[in-house]
Amino acid sequence: MANAMARKFTVAVMVLLSVILMAPSAVEAQDGILSGILGGGLFNIGGTVFCTLNGGMGVNGTNTPVFANALVQLKCGAGNIIGAATTNANGVFTILLNPLQFVLSSLLSDCKLVVPTPLSTCNSSLPAIGGLVSLLQSVGSILIGLLRVERFIPSGFNFFELI
Repeated sequence: MANAMARKFTVAVMVLLSVILMAPSAVEAQDGILSGILGGGLFNIGGTVFCTLNGGMGVNGTNTPVFANALVQLKCGAGNIIGAATTNANGVFTILLNPLQFVLSSLLSDCKLVVPTPLSTCNSSLPAIGGLVSLLQSVGSILIGLLRVERFIPSGFNFFELI
């Protein structure tokens, strides 16, 4: 019985060593094994929406209220909604996309973030008709394990009025 246990242990060690030896080098890991499978990893679009006409923080970081529970849509092309999220209590949103479905260059040139929730929802003195819109800005990528995540933020929201 001890001999059988020793054989199982030896087989387990051999399998583990085989896996370790077949693992990619650090250089190969920079591209991410899963990145190849997933076509680039993931696209992470996120940021904070503030309760202002430009959706940004006040001058010198003054105490600016956030826009909680606001719908944030990612619209591409002729206004097709390809992703959406709702801001949390801190005004933060995150939209994750599979890069197999989107080309990085078209995401930056053909897509925009739209907050259709009226600003009056967070501050009654702000307009009840209209919303916020922003283009996307790439802020680089990070490697999480073997998965590369391309990160994007709003380039700057602007108010748009619905007619």
